[in-house]
Amino acid sequence: MRNIGITCIFLAITLLNSASSILHREFKISKVVIDAGHGGHDPGTHGRKYKEKDIALAIALKVGKYIEQNVPDVQVVYTRKDDSYVPLDKRAEIANKADADLFISIHVNSIPNNTTYGTETWVMGLHRSESNLEVAKRENSVILLDENYKERYEGFDPNSPESYILFSLTQDAYYESSLKMAQKVEHQFKTRVGRNSRGVKQAGFVVLYKTAMPSVLVETGFITNPQEEEYLGSERGQDLLASGIYRAFKEYKLEVETVN
Repeated sequence: MRNIGITCIFLAITLLNSASSILHREFKISKVVIDAGHGGHDPGTHGRKYKEKDIALAIALKVGKYIEQNVPDVQVVYTRKDDSYVPLDKRAEIANKADADLFISIHVNSIPNNTTYGTETWVMGLHRSESNLEVAKRENSVILLDENYKERYEGFDPNSPESYILFSLTQDAYYESSLKMAQKVEHQFKTRVGRNSRGVKQAGFVVLYKTAMPSVLVETGFITNPQEEEYLGSERGQDLLASGIYRAFKEYKLEVETVN
């Protein structure tokens, strides 16, 4: 708790110092980071045939390609382009060092009930339900694979609900912009891609907490649902999901730059 308290103090100072840069960052969307979840010795969740890390990478590369081909004034930065392991803090570091204007993390969902299906897009915030906390715990548990994770993540324990209190200081900094992007993703999934949208949700994800820009985490479907797993693993399914994320990005960019 002492480490969390110290972290909160420094975090508050950082947010105050960065407040003046938020408007600048939102004025023009010129750089986006595409983050394919998991990778390497971290397979993520899995179904009967496919692994999350492979599906996430395939969709991420397609999203990046759509942007590069159709929005040439935007630079696309990838946290990984192959089957390699990238720690959560490193993913955020890549985005922060690139001074990105938006961070999109792509994942695949999982739940014991194999009849559950649909997409979800998450923004940074405190969990509002036990199920939200469980999703955050699953994604954040990746840090346990990292050497000296207690020191690297300032004493954060992904399995301790108390640890998530430090996220309350960051949830408002880019919340509005992140929510705007998340809503556009789910709208595209529902109206254009034809998926079952489970809506926009919020919870404390380390990879979003560490990024100093609007950020979303997209759960493209449930790999534990046999029918949805087939869709997620197919070329067509990946193309459609990637096109939905791309169109949401394009709408977000246009709206932000027009308003500003």
